[in-house]
Amino acid sequence: MSWYTLVDCETLSVNLSDASIRIVDARAVVGGERGAGRAAYETAHLPGAQFVDLETDLSDHAIEGQGRHPWPSDADFAVLLQRLGITPDHQVVVYDADVGMYAARFWCMLRLFGHAKVAVLDGGFARWMQLGLPITSEIETVERSELRHPGGFDHAKLFDHEDVAAHVESGGLLVDARAAERFRGETEPLDKKAGHVPGAANRPFMANIADGVFKSKDELFAEFHALLAGRTPSDMVAMCGSGVTACHHLLAMAHAGLEGAKLYKGSWSGWIASDERPVETGESTYTGNLQA
Repeated sequence: MSWYTLVDCETLSVNLSDASIRIVDARAVVGGERGAGRAAYETAHLPGAQFVDLETDLSDHAIEGQGRHPWPSDADFAVLLQRLGITPDHQVVVYDADVGMYAARFWCMLRLFGHAKVAVLDGGFARWMQLGLPITSEIETVERSELRHPGGFDHAKLFDHEDVAAHVESGGLLVDARAAERFRGETEPLDKKAGHVPGAANRPFMANIADGVFKSKDELFAEFHALLAGRTPSDMVAMCGSGVTACHHLLAMAHAGLEGAKLYKGSWSGWIASDERPVETGESTYTGNLQA
């Protein structure tokens, strides 16, 4: 039993007693009430699930100039995995409320840390509830791992501001996962400036979803293949508002067999941290095929 991208609720439900599985609840509400994700977890969650907080566990707010959710250090992430009792031998399943926009962040972190056996629960907590599968309010204590996870982030796949500027300058593909109206600069509910990085293409992360779950591998392959327009996946860098929903694209691509895309970890909120960086509004100037 090994799941590397997605796992459906039915499959996980019949394997809940497997001691080699670690389940992680990553529910969050960006821009909403602080602590809403934890409150939802404490009310009801999958049996055996442990909670990770986007703000305190999956971000390091001591880092300045790297956007709203700065990527944590290798050492801090290793400590988190120890607390969650996750070793290289464990199969990890992570979920959020529904479409995987937050779960994908933890999936991406684990994958870039060198932990291959991690999957997002397709449809999340919403689909789990729709199917009438077991939930609990009991918070189980998982034994802390005594050994530090030997992984480390693949920093070659984590782009900084300068990397992105050089990437676009050289004609590389930068794909923004935010909603189209935010990309065009018509509205901006979270950040101090509206618009996008000049030269970026736009594919909202919700284009990966149909009827509350991820589209089929074949559909995702066709759509991202068209978006790449002859490039390889490793030629693409994904971004969003703060390096969260961009991970959804990396997950969707990996599920479709298109491995190797990179992540702009600071994303839009990091890009605009400096007034010297250019901002573009309106439609994308990218000339490739933007099928959705």
